[in-house]
Amino acid sequence: MVLNGVGVGRSVAVGPTLRMPEPLAEPVDEVSTEPQPEAFARVQAALAAVSADLEARGEKAGGQAQDVLNAQSLMAADPTIVEDIETRLGDGRTAERAVFEAYAGFRDLLVQMGGYMAERATDLDDVSRRVIANLRGVAAPGIPESDAPFILVAHDLAPADTALLDLDKVMGLITREGGPTSHTAILARSKSIPAIVGVEGAENIADGTFVVLDAAAGTVDTSPSDSDVEDARQRIAERASLAAAPLTPGALADGTAIPLLANLGSADGAAEALAAGAEGVGLFRTEFLFLDASVAPTVDEQFVEYERMLRAFAGKKVVVRVLDAGADKPLSFLNDAPEENPALGLRGIRALRASEQILIDQLTALARAEEAVNGAGVLGAGRHGGGGASERVDLWVMAPMVADADDSEYFTTVARELGIQVAGVMAEVPSSALVADQIFETADFVSIGTNDLTQYTLAADRLLGSVANLQDPWHPAVLRLVGMLGRAGLDAGKPVGVCGEAAADPLLAVVLVGLGVTSLSMTPAAIADVRAELARHTRAEAEALARAALKATSASRARIAVTRLAAANAVG
Repeated sequence: MVLNGVGVGRSVAVGPTLRMPEPLAEPVDEVSTEPQPEAFARVQAALAAVSADLEARGEKAGGQAQDVLNAQSLMAADPTIVEDIETRLGDGRTAERAVFEAYAGFRDLLVQMGGYMAERATDLDDVSRRVIANLRGVAAPGIPESDAPFILVAHDLAPADTALLDLDKVMGLITREGGPTSHTAILARSKSIPAIVGVEGAENIADGTFVVLDAAAGTVDTSPSDSDVEDARQRIAERASLAAAPLTPGALADGTAIPLLANLGSADGAAEALAAGAEGVGLFRTEFLFLDASVAPTVDEQFVEYERMLRAFAGKKVVVRVLDAGADKPLSFLNDAPEENPALGLRGIRALRASEQILIDQLTALARAEEAVNGAGVLGAGRHGGGGASERVDLWVMAPMVADADDSEYFTTVARELGIQVAGVMAEVPSSALVADQIFETADFVSIGTNDLTQYTLAADRLLGSVANLQDPWHPAVLRLVGMLGRAGLDAGKPVGVCGEAAADPLLAVVLVGLGVTSLSMTPAAIADVRAELARHTRAEAEALARAALKATSASRARIAVTRLAAANAVG
């Protein structure tokens, strides 16, 4: 029997399954007999212990996982939730029930808000369970232990579990819930663990079932034949040899250069990215400076982090995205007003235009950081002033959620006035592709965010497992928009990159190049696979694969058509 879901990466895993233990039972709703001060003291101790444990796990995990776990640690100490718990204790709830209800209330609120905040709902559930387990004096449910390697099956996985997976034991992940941008998917991708999320029927896979997990196909075969298993093991061996291959710049088989860049959330991931062969940074997310702050960070505070990132990539290109926040990532100093549909609300460049000083401070800090790294002559002498060329960082800055030429003109004008030399925009809204020629009149470059572009094109919330089949960048409608942006960039003589998760899919990456994309940015763990796939195709072949995808009538048919044509080209 073959189960289908959303594959993460192109890895394959073969082996027996082991199920994640079920979550702790919901605390009984009964009147407490414990004095409120004593109950509150126990809750405070449990919250502090869980917060410290999550922070310690983050330090051990490092990289992107540390950012996720640090955010969870803050959830365990959130004063608003603590106040809510104290109120519920005063109303006669038990300590466990008060914690459960407080976190459940905030979880429901985040789910209703959608977008980025809905992604945090699972994180809140995990914190709640850990605090309740601490109050009960039992271990929180976690990854099962086994002497032999296994493929983990779960309803969903919390960041704290995914971040510290023992890769010598856990060969792959199968979850019933989650989408391509869930934390399970993001962390699995960053660790190069084959995973399939949103698998309908995953709850029926019994412990010990021998399966073939094919992330590239998005399938779990629960009764594979001997030949299926042998083929899967051969593919695993082939991928291992690719990972050990020498690091070279990204290029097609005919020598056409396609720079392969890294998506990073902080400078902490620089060493890992460079070790994976990243030729620079295609998306540096700056939200980590803002999301946990009660006031906007100062220019000096931002400067420190930006300079650290730019120095780590001296001699390379670094593309920075200014703050991507708004109603779906509410910040008290930006915009925390509730909206009916925050994914379509005041976010990205819209929020920054409404609070311009935040944008001005961020651009000022970035310009100063570039000047500090490249030498005092940068702002006045142009791109060839200052220090030695081999040490100079090439800073590009872009705005998120740009909808039209007016947004582009506004951002690029402000950026250049503040000393940013290369200013561009992100194409995440379908309208940006429809008027791409107008946008290129002011923007120096465009970077396509395929996650949001897919969501908005197909009207499918990227967090809902029920529409995960629509949240697929292989869809011809999405690819046609990418093609429009690629042609507009070619006509304007300006670069078009992709920094969404689509760039991490090796075969889709070739299709994107065939549509006119000039660079690809992804999680560092995906670079080796993408580099190898690009090297198998000429530009003419990439364009032929793109045409085959555009002719298809669905995402699945586009993937099948391209896979078959690529195989035929390889044989020919």
